[in-house]
Amino acid sequence: MRQKLFFLMIFLIGVSSFSSLMGQGIEDLVKNRNASAYEKKITLERKPAPLPGVREADVTWSKTVWRLIDLREKMNQKFYFPTVEMQGRINLINLLLKGIKENTITAFDAPVNDENEFSVPISYDQVKSQFGAATKTVSRRNFETGQMEDVTIQQEIPSEEVKQLIVKEIWYFDKQKSTLQVRIMGICPIRLFYRPEDVAQEVVQRKKLFWVYYPEIRSLLARNESLNQRNGARNFSFDDLFLLRNFDGYIIKEENVYDNRAILQYAADAYASQESDRIKNLIFNYEQDLWEY
Repeated sequence: MRQKLFFLMIFLIGVSSFSSLMGQGIEDLVKNRNASAYEKKITLERKPAPLPGVREADVTWSKTVWRLIDLREKMNQKFYFPTVEMQGRINLINLLLKGIKENTITAFDAPVNDENEFSVPISYDQVKSQFGAATKTVSRRNFETGQMEDVTIQQEIPSEEVKQLIVKEIWYFDKQKSTLQVRIMGICPIRLFYRPEDVAQEVVQRKKLFWVYYPEIRSLLARNESLNQRNGARNFSFDDLFLLRNFDGYIIKEENVYDNRAILQYAADAYASQESDRIKNLIFNYEQDLWEY
């Protein structure tokens, strides 16, 4: 008797599941087929982690540096991929472009000497022109009249050419907490591309596109995540990756009395790498030298 009741219950559950499936429209079936096994709400409602306040009186030492992050390195590829939207995820540059286009974040002009990075706002069309993706006029034949006509076309933004980032950081020692802290102030994407006349010589052109003020874009970064290859249920947001220092890069400039000149302006090749390491060790050793072991 119990066995009959068990099989009857299984049968009823299967019939109800089949009926609910048949009651769905084709749109719902396609949507559920492309979706996750569960609805993700936490990521969309996530807010950036609050940072502790800092008093000027508590800062006994600080140094501003500019760090270069190469997205082609294995540790940094989570910022570069996916190059097209996939399963609700997009890469960092496309996320920034989306925020600029929707006016949720502000893009600033990228000066040559990296001074006053956040003083001149630029529009989305100006950002597109930095990519060389502005509208252009071409001549096409009108197949109805047979005449040549000028047609304005919109070029696509080659976001896949953004392969480096410059991150502006301020390192400081907080005597109230007795710790060395760092705050990211801004991010500048860099486009690497070939001009038609430089293809044969394989001369890569390097162009800074725009700056974004990091405290302003944190909300956008916190609501978008990068794939965690070890556990897809615990993906990190882009804000988490920056706060946890989950990237690799090297210092290309520090604030100095020589108009904040870059390292490559006074050192080259191996000497430039050694100078970058010297600045990094200076920051690290400052905190270590405060204590006795």
